Amino acid sequence: MSAVNNTKHTSAVFLLTGIPGQEAIHLWISIPFCLLYAISLIGNSVILFIIKTDPILHEPMYIFLSMLALTDLGLLIATIPTILGVYLFNSRKISLGACFVQIFFIHTLQCIESSVLLMMAFDRFIAICNPLRYASILTHPRIARLALVFVVRSMALIFPLPFLLKRYQYCGANVLSHSYCLHQDVMTMACSDITVNNIYGLSVAFSTMVLDSLLIFLSYVMILKTVLSLTSRTKCLKALNTCVSHLCAVLLFYIPEIGLALLHRFGNSSSHFLQVVLGYVYRLVPPVIHPIVYSMKSELLRGRIIRVFVK
Repeated sequence: MSAVNNTKHTSAVFLLTGIPGQEAIHLWISIPFCLLYAISLIGNSVILFIIKTDPILHEPMYIFLSMLALTDLGLLIATIPTILGVYLFNSRKISLGACFVQIFFIHTLQCIESSVLLMMAFDRFIAICNPLRYASILTHPRIARLALVFVVRSMALIFPLPFLLKRYQYCGANVLSHSYCLHQDVMTMACSDITVNNIYGLSVAFSTMVLDSLLIFLSYVMILKTVLSLTSRTKCLKALNTCVSHLCAVLLFYIPEIGLALLHRFGNSSSHFLQVVLGYVYRLVPPVIHPIVYSMKSELLRGRIIRVFVK
């Protein structure tokens, strides 16, 4: 029996899924996906290049923006091979090892992006509520230490997930809900009790995404309280305007993430199509929108980008 179980484990593969019922037009669907990927890669690469090469942009707000762009690029690279493989070449099979590696990188980068959004909220909180101490609080060494702490936190929390999944036997059809691997999707394929993974997965979510979102909400409560105390309507609107880009990034990240998590845990077969669509929105839309929104809202960044392309 042990030999049979080991055979099932080592020979098992997962089958990735495209958009249900649209297999005949997968090649056509790949065209907008390729376009979105190209826009995302170019947009975030330009943001990184401009911020790195222009000393004027070496300020906390732009440093955090470069972290966000770097995380978006990491998520794109982690999902490009399997998504385009499914739609361009109908390559649906993925081995357990490759799937577990993808799970580690996707979920680690998700946690890092949540942390970056929290740091950006802290940046806006200090800039609006305590502007006189902004430069002394958000120094470059302090930002580097803060980023290192959040990266280590994310990697340490996600590292056990692939090993917890590796303990299980996978003996069914193993058809995943997406064209990339997610922990909550893969663990439902196991032919074993997944209570440990359920509990640990929820613990990780609460100690990263939920905690970060609550701290971001608290930051904006304090920001709103400070802004509403301003006597000048012009100053009030100007202060709120500096938060628009970050608020867009927060909503684009957390709303699809929460919706996808709820559908995976409480959804049924009728919600499968919504899961797939929400998964693509979550993966593809934020990396496209972030460079556009920030370059439009930041006059300094927009001017530097125009100057580079004009040259």
